[in-house]
Amino acid sequence: MRVSRTQAAENRETVINVASRLFRERGFDGIGLKDLMKGAGLTQGAFYKQFESKDDLAAQASRRAMESATDKWSAATAAANPGKPLDGVISFYLSMDHRAEKMDGCPVVALGSDAARQGAEVKASFEAGIREYLEMLGSWVGEDDSEKAGDKAMAVLSTMVGAVMLSRVVNDPDLAQAFLDAAANQVRETVAI
Repeated sequence: MRVSRTQAAENRETVINVASRLFRERGFDGIGLKDLMKGAGLTQGAFYKQFESKDDLAAQASRRAMESATDKWSAATAAANPGKPLDGVISFYLSMDHRAEKMDGCPVVALGSDAARQGAEVKASFEAGIREYLEMLGSWVGEDDSEKAGDKAMAVLSTMVGAVMLSRVVNDPDLAQAFLDAAANQVRETVAI
């Protein structure tokens, strides 16, 4: 049966969205094409009409995951005190709820080490998203000097990503919370919130 161009485009978007979530949950190598396509409600044969390779899908899904993450940051800042957008991101990002969001949480935390072993296109998707994170953070750290703001933004991002990652690899919820709390305190100290 022939699929319309509109339906094909919708199918492609569905596959990218599903892959974005499943890759974050299981890793790039933790799920095969058959299961990815099943998760999207499509057959494996439909994959090859939409994507050049699994690497192509990984790059598209990584881009989508990073876009979703920056959207969450924007939503967190909108919910925060208008004068303190970073507080909203800290509250959202360094929380036990975010720690538990493996399918919908930060792709850098979920896939960072996997992405480092992927091809240039996947890395480019992550780099673009990380640059977006840094731009947002740089505007919130309270520095007039752009170089100092960039340095602080990198330190804040590194601290937050590391804390969430460490909180996910431990079983003890108290230790997990301690990593998140220590990072929140360090970020606030770094930017003098």
